[in-house]
Amino acid sequence: MQKTEEKKDIKSTSTSLIEDMFHAGAHFGYSKTRRHPSFKPMVFGAKKGVDILNLEKTGAQLMKTLELVAESAKLGKNFLLVGTKHEARKAVEEAARTLELPYVTKRWIGGTLTNFPEIKKRVARLTTLVEQKKEGKLDVYTKKERLLLDREIARLETFFRGIVKMEKTPDMLFIIDPRHEKTAVKEAIQKSIPIVALASSDCNLADIQYPIPANDSSMTSIIFFMNKFVKAYQEGKKQQTAPAIAEKVKENKEKNLKS
Repeated sequence: MQKTEEKKDIKSTSTSLIEDMFHAGAHFGYSKTRRHPSFKPMVFGAKKGVDILNLEKTGAQLMKTLELVAESAKLGKNFLLVGTKHEARKAVEEAARTLELPYVTKRWIGGTLTNFPEIKKRVARLTTLVEQKKEGKLDVYTKKERLLLDREIARLETFFRGIVKMEKTPDMLFIIDPRHEKTAVKEAIQKSIPIVALASSDCNLADIQYPIPANDSSMTSIIFFMNKFVKAYQEGKKQQTAPAIAEKVKENKEKNLKS
């Protein structure tokens, strides 16, 4: 009797998830002509030339990915959230701020992962200038020099504001539209950093260790999956144990010394 009820609950939950994804528009892919060959198993069919994604497969992949996210958070691992396309920026930044994780929403700067020591120098420059401005130390410069420094601060903030507190390369990446963020994907592969990604039908799933095959261009769909990610990460973080936290602190110190 109990097993039967559990099966009903699982089926109900699965159906509910599929309905929620459907209402979020997660089932819409791109045109069939844009479909990447690796995405074919995730396609249910086509309507007026537009790929319709199989939400049962999306749901199964989503649940596995959320388990990974929760477990990663439990172990103290950090994600770098990446979403520079207009539709993703707000949702990605809000999620990152909620979870206190680093993020990139303007433009991916080449070398963010592969040349992180140099990126840290640019971040340090930003931090120094901001602190000096707050303390009034930039007042000693001429009006023209202050104007140039203000422009430098604005430029650095545009590109590095989201990674100011990123002390080391991330343990994992969460990417909205890996095709759009191809440079980030390439660098993650070079550094052997696992990728979780919301990926639509034009994406190469072979590049992504943990793909969530769904609409990656609709704000409604992006927000839906970002909320799922946030909840999973929060649940995992609640389960962090003291030994796991201590080990993470030790690991961070070692990596900082190496860099």
